[in-house]
Amino acid sequence: PGDGIGPEVMDEALLTLETIKMKFDIYYELKTALVGGAAIDQRGKALPDETIEICKWAHCILFGSVGGPKWEHLPPEEQPERGALLPLRKKFGLYANLRPAIIYPPLAAASPLKYEIIKNGVDMIIVRELTSGIYFGQPKGREERNGVTVAFDTLTYSVPEIEKICRIAFETARSRCKKLCSVDKANVLASSVLWREVVNRLWQNEFPDIELQHLYIDNATMQLIRQPYNFDVIVCDNMFGDILSDEAAMITGSIGMLASASLGDNRFGLYEPSGGSAPDIAGKGIANPIAQILSLALMFKYSFNRDDICKCIQNAVKKTLDKGYRTKDIYTEGAILVNTAEMG
Repeated sequence: PGDGIGPEVMDEALLTLETIKMKFDIYYELKTALVGGAAIDQRGKALPDETIEICKWAHCILFGSVGGPKWEHLPPEEQPERGALLPLRKKFGLYANLRPAIIYPPLAAASPLKYEIIKNGVDMIIVRELTSGIYFGQPKGREERNGVTVAFDTLTYSVPEIEKICRIAFETARSRCKKLCSVDKANVLASSVLWREVVNRLWQNEFPDIELQHLYIDNATMQLIRQPYNFDVIVCDNMFGDILSDEAAMITGSIGMLASASLGDNRFGLYEPSGGSAPDIAGKGIANPIAQILSLALMFKYSFNRDDICKCIQNAVKKTLDKGYRTKDIYTEGAILVNTAEMG
């Protein structure tokens, strides 16, 4: 569950899981582990060894949220986010982050975009490479050069790394509307030139049935605001995906609605809401649990190959919104305001 609102929204996801257990007659084993600030307080570090062992035992990880002001005095590498999430991604090879961004028609008023743009809804998924690129490239650091402080990061991608993430993106597009937009900066960056070459080769040799589009990152950020309904699946590197997925989150009106899946090989995945620990509202019972519940849905889809259960949960969310129930973050006049537990 982690920190902040993590335990509150996780409770609602686990109630959903119990309902699914009865409805579909499934069996599961569940173990709870400390992570983030909660782990620092009780075990002295954000990702304790026993948590890693539980993750190794499991088929997947349902993750809450980590972080908060309480731990910001620690060195960056010991803080909840860098001390837990990045090591988990690396240790379990979670190289593909899938983040759906959906505007449900009943929530169109919650989006900052004009109603005319999103009146028919938006349904896209961003596929972000998660374990390479500029966040992990070496060398990285800072030093003095001729009396001047210089900081540097290295942006590196290999052909196999690009192939792995883009193959997932193509397969995702094939299961949806058969449209893929690849985002890069091939007019400036050597890594993006290689990225585009690999994407084109995969398209020609393996996925010729997919409608492929290339966009530079600066144009993509603009088009995402201008015509979000034109996008279905977007694939991009680690940093560009970080930027675009947050932009897409804002388009939907509330980051409290957005689930995510971070996938490795053999269907192992980490499933978490995109919104963070929100310490300012923790303990107030007003957090939106839908992102955590939709993360549970993605868990069934990707780690257990149960698309039927995924769709069942997603339909339940849609029906609940259609009935007018809203937590504070998505409330508009005339809706039915509910707390975290009531929404669950």
